Amino acid sequence: MSNDSHGRGGAPGLVFTQGEPAAPTHAERARTLIAQHKVGALSSLALEPAGYPYASFITFALEAGEPVFLISRMAEHTRNLLADSRGSLLVHDSDKQDPLANGRVTLLGKVEKVERPAELERAAYLAAHPTAEYYVEFTDFDFFRMQLEALRYIGGYGRMSWVDAPAFRAAQPDPLAAASSGILSHMNQDHADALVKYARAFTSAQDATAAVMTAIDRYGFEMTVHTPRGIGPARLAFDEPLTRSEQARTVLVALLRSAEARLST
Repeated sequence: MSNDSHGRGGAPGLVFTQGEPAAPTHAERARTLIAQHKVGALSSLALEPAGYPYASFITFALEAGEPVFLISRMAEHTRNLLADSRGSLLVHDSDKQDPLANGRVTLLGKVEKVERPAELERAAYLAAHPTAEYYVEFTDFDFFRMQLEALRYIGGYGRMSWVDAPAFRAAQPDPLAAASSGILSHMNQDHADALVKYARAFTSAQDATAAVMTAIDRYGFEMTVHTPRGIGPARLAFDEPLTRSEQARTVLVALLRSAEARLST
């Protein structure tokens, strides 16, 4: 069950979204977050003292939607995993000032050694970590792979759910993810007036006085809208999902023209 309730900066119950605009699933959100990172915290069950969660800083890659690790037999977490393969990997964003407002994903599953040559795991790992080329053949390093069983997605305050492993494997990272911070900065700094027009034309905040774009993805974008009644979130959907970040400018300009036409009548 997913939860996207209690807000992103709004008064309780004050939501300006109209209808049910298209939005990424939590599987897509989780896959997008993971795709932007190469390090995380791997937790295993300690041998000494026995049974305690043991967290390690680790590098990883994804292969067919499952985490792959290249780890030394000297590492404590390797000893732990060889004795009990149950583990979890925590990956998180760190762009927001409030740490708890950042997205994070915890992946759970059995982390088991892959017998060499482990060609798929090797290719995926070296693509993410090319500097590992010099030690990938060391005899005391082995590839491990998490057989993903479940994951927990938290997208900041009030957006969270358990995500099915098959849905995560099948999901595709959002094509706008790498460019999203630049798009948000550009819209908020240079086109604040356009955001107000979007809000007045396409949300229930016809009395909007200001708006801030807080997120953008292939399906649409989110804003925090200011009105005399209070502040609340709103989401607008694009007519069609975008496939490239370069399309965002054209779509946003067209949406502005549509907003201006609607407001003029």
